[in-house]
Amino acid sequence: MSSALISGWRFKALLASVLVAAAGYLLVSLASGWGAFVHAVVRIGAPGIAAVLMMSCLNYGLRFTRWQAYLRVLGHRLPWRAHLRIYLSGFALTTTPGKAGEALRSVFLKPLGVDYHDSLAALFSERLSDLIAVLLLALAGLSLYPRLRGAVLLGFALIALGLVLLARGVGLAWLERRGERLGGRLGALLSHVARLLLQARRCHGPRLVLTATALGVLAWAAEAVAFSWITHWLGIDVSLRYAVFVYAVSMLAGALSVLPGGLGGAEAAMVALLMFQKASFADSAAATVLIRMATLWFAVGLGLVALSAQQRRGLEA
Repeated sequence: MSSALISGWRFKALLASVLVAAAGYLLVSLASGWGAFVHAVVRIGAPGIAAVLMMSCLNYGLRFTRWQAYLRVLGHRLPWRAHLRIYLSGFALTTTPGKAGEALRSVFLKPLGVDYHDSLAALFSERLSDLIAVLLLALAGLSLYPRLRGAVLLGFALIALGLVLLARGVGLAWLERRGERLGGRLGALLSHVARLLLQARRCHGPRLVLTATALGVLAWAAEAVAFSWITHWLGIDVSLRYAVFVYAVSMLAGALSVLPGGLGGAEAAMVALLMFQKASFADSAAATVLIRMATLWFAVGLGLVALSAQQRRGLEA
């Protein structure tokens, strides 16, 4: 079943998506100065690259732990090896707009007894938790500037309010009834969204929200710290807190761009914020390409390996 699913035009579409994104990224790298990038790799060396990749693995492990917690609260306990393979396979489609392709996990989880409403509710909760975690890291960075501390406090308050409203399901029952009354495609869409959010409420109890937020912050902070290491090794004079801020804001910029994998938006923000601290364009671009290859493209590579393994096993747990 798995092989039939990712075969023919579907497999070609997946491969084309990855190749187009990779080609675009290669062009960005070359435009930024391929020589500077190669020099940066040599300067950091194999031990440094390995350390950065380990931080990326820590990110994936923490996020997988959170994903398991979501499915458990929705009533599903799966063998962790098979579950990890399915989770990682979603990374193969990270370069789709908004990472929507990671919903492929839902198809693989269905034969294991996880219905689409549950897996999509977990995916929605994961995306929301990631957004909150990155926002928290960005707000923590803004606290560097005393004049912005009021805005930082307001941001924390709005995040807390949003979580409370979601947990209480404010307006969701009304939205579902409204969709049923409207009918047609729009009504069906509204009803579907309302049911998805109502299901996702189960992933937002007070204890799980705290746990998920902590895991999300630690996961994305791990990659941000790796970015800080890269800037330090390349001689870019920025503090750890500023490096974390740059990484978080860049991830938000990439998400808002709704481009595949945030390509372009994240890189532009990262380079600009580093140059704001007097770093050279060559060093800023090299640091940016390095961290993106060690995070985004490393994840895509792992995803393709996991997806291939999932196909071979034919969805067997």
